[in-house]
Amino acid sequence: MNKKINLLLIGKKSFISNLLYKKLRNKIKIKKISFEEFSNFTEKQLKKFSHICNCAIKKAYQQKPYLNKNDIDLQIIKKISKLDVKFIFLSSRKIYNNGKNLKENDKLKPVSNYSKNKVITENKIRKIIPINHLILRISNLIGKPKMMKSRRKISITFIDNFFKYLSQNRKILYENSYKDFLSENQFAYIFIKILMNKNINGTYNLSLGKKVFIKEIIGALSKNQEHNFIEIKKKARDNFYLNNKKLTKKLKIKIHKKDLLNYCQRI
Repeated sequence: MNKKINLLLIGKKSFISNLLYKKLRNKIKIKKISFEEFSNFTEKQLKKFSHICNCAIKKAYQQKPYLNKNDIDLQIIKKISKLDVKFIFLSSRKIYNNGKNLKENDKLKPVSNYSKNKVITENKIRKIIPINHLILRISNLIGKPKMMKSRRKISITFIDNFFKYLSQNRKILYENSYKDFLSENQFAYIFIKILMNKNINGTYNLSLGKKVFIKEIIGALSKNQEHNFIEIKKKARDNFYLNNKKLTKKLKIKIHKKDLLNYCQRI
């Protein structure tokens, strides 16, 4: 691929598309459009882009069993399959079961319709555009609450619930399980490194790659004044974190937990 980086983001109202547009617009050539606008793009227009990343999603894809008509990513890759454009698919850590150090080649155990549909789309992408694609299995993202609130959201995340409970000023019980979190800054940093690497293809975990206990993240987000949050003293469930070594080794980068917690302290 000889083209300079020219990223097309599909999904005007999504949190991730607006995050990437905000963070990257002064660094690379980037355009953000709706899926409806994309549908009217000609082959000549699409050839101008080096990368296409879809951030749009239908509620039916998130909530119901798989149907081709609900899969926006499938419609996009069918349209660009003959073009020299790299497609970036935003998959999810939810395709795995709970567990530690989850690797890309570990057995997948999707439970919800959403995670099952992500696996189906992954497989369709590999079949239709076997070389020119990137599948990114993303862990939990943490962004500034105002930005996240103002954008279209299909699913409720940990950070959504945290600020909801914080605003209610009541006691919240929690289990001190560990998860895998990334700040919006870390996500944007990794994403642009991906765009700059012409030789990266295939499937990767995009994550911190380390255990972050709920107590740590609550402490950082509440500026260590977590008196409204009460830990339940029993063995935590639903523990997970992803192994990110395949991606960080490819990009020659390091992602630090302290940067995540420092970011949480500042928002």
